[in-house]
This record gives sequence, structure tokens and C-alpha cells, in this order.
Amino acid sequence: MTDSASKIDAWLGRTESCTERIGPNPLRGFAALLDRPETPAIAGSPLPPLWHWFYFLEMTPQSRIAHDGHAEKGGFLPPIELPRRMWAGSRFRFNHPLRIGETVTRRSRIDSIDFKQGRSGKLAFVEVGHEYDSPSGLAFSERHDIVYREARSADSAAPPPQPAPADPNFERETRADAIALFRYSALTFNAHRIHYDRDYVREVEGYPGLLVHGPLLATLLLDELLRQFPGRPLLEYSFRVMHPVFDTESFRLCGREPDEEGRTEIWIANEDGALCLQGEARMAPE
Repeated sequence: MTDSASKIDAWLGRTESCTERIGPNPLRGFAALLDRPETPAIAGSPLPPLWHWFYFLEMTPQSRIAHDGHAEKGGFLPPIELPRRMWAGSRFRFNHPLRIGETVTRRSRIDSIDFKQGRSGKLAFVEVGHEYDSPSGLAFSERHDIVYREARSADSAAPPPQPAPADPNFERETRADAIALFRYSALTFNAHRIHYDRDYVREVEGYPGLLVHGPLLATLLLDELLRQFPGRPLLEYSFRVMHPVFDTESFRLCGREPDEEGRTEIWIANEDGALCLQGEARMAPE
């Protein structure tokens, strides 16, 4: 690895915090994207789980945007010399929801930086911890895993995907087309070109279509679980991105009924039956 250990180690334990008032417009925007204009968005309305991703956004100046659409390296995240950066997964513990009108502080810390050799080449994993403090105390905590990879040529072969489980208790087929990806990118101020630039994603990244955002997939999957079992508070949720989902294909939101402790497995499968996102959740027992 070309990064010097001392250079990268300087980022370990780095912290930052930001404070924001939870306004109604991001909630209304995502509700419109989901075709749910009836979603409450007045003072005191709760944010559904994971909808906090429309707040606390990094407003990087245009002059500091790199060729791939990401912010240039060396800010809060370490300047790892691997060109491809993607969301690998997250883990959450929920105490209570954020609400419209509240002023909330997010406290962030870089907890680990690990380098590995994978089937596709050199990898680096960065774990960032976030805590969200509302007027009622700690609302929830999040562990965010980021993966950095080597460049991929358009003719390189991707590792074979794992098959998804074949025995869900519930499932729903859906898709995220280019328009939906554009609107989600706008809501999250995400300029990463893999989500909107078809020429870039094919010629530089070597993918057949636009990539559906990992956080969007995780949100849609959790949303389906909560729609299947309404009224049961969510206590924990974790997910890992296993395989890309593209705008050219449909995918299935799948899961099993919670057990006596409220634990359940949920996942996303693509048209070929590949496991694309693997999740676990714990809801309050009935």
C-alpha cells in the first residue's frame, strides 16, 4: 500500500460535529419520490428510520469536487490512495425518532482504518461512528462502513455473486430508474457519477448501468419491513451491500417474519436471484 502508515494513522480517532434543525422539505421530497404525499411533515412529525440521510449533508464547493464526483480526499475522511469509494454497510441502534422542528447534533468519529487484500485487489475499510443527539437525548447511533477499492477496467470480471435465500415470507418487486436515482442524488447532494453518468459508469467503472445508491436500497428494504409489520418500534438494523443493483433491472425486497424476540432477516435479490443487500433487524416483541 502506497499510503504511509503514519499519514493514515493521523486520521484515526478524528472527530467532527454538526448541528442542524430538522426541516420539513427533505422529508416531503423523499415522500414524493416514494409517491406518498400524505406523509406527515409538520412540526413534531417523526422522521422514519434512515430518513436522517437527507440532513447533515456535506456541502463541498464545486472547486473541490474530484473527477468521479466525490469530494477531493483529505477532509474528515483519510486520503486513502485507492480511487473507488463506496458505501459498504451500516449498523444502527434506535432509541427514539428525530422530529421535524428539532435541533439535532451529529457527533462523528473515525473508529478504524483497515487495509486488506480481496479477490478484486487491494481494499481499505474505514469505520465511522455517528451519534445523533436530540432535545430528548441520544436518538440513535450509527456505524458506517466505507470501502475503498482499486480502479476497475471495463473488461475486468466481477466476482461471482452469492445466491439470495429462496424462502422469503414476504417480498415485493420494484425498481429504481434513472429519474429516481437523479432525484435521490439531489436530495442527498450526492454528485458521485456512478448514479447519473451512464458513459462514465460504463467506460470508467466497467458497470452495465447506473448504480442504485446503497443507502436508497437499505431504506427501501427497511421501509418494506415496517410496512409489513406496522406499529412495531424498530430497535436495531444492520445491512451490508453485497452486489450492485442497476437502473436497468428490477429487484425484490424480501424478508422473514420476526421471531419471538423481534429479530428478522431481510434482503434484496436482483432479477438473476443474486444477493445484493443483506440485512438484519430487531423490532420490539409483540
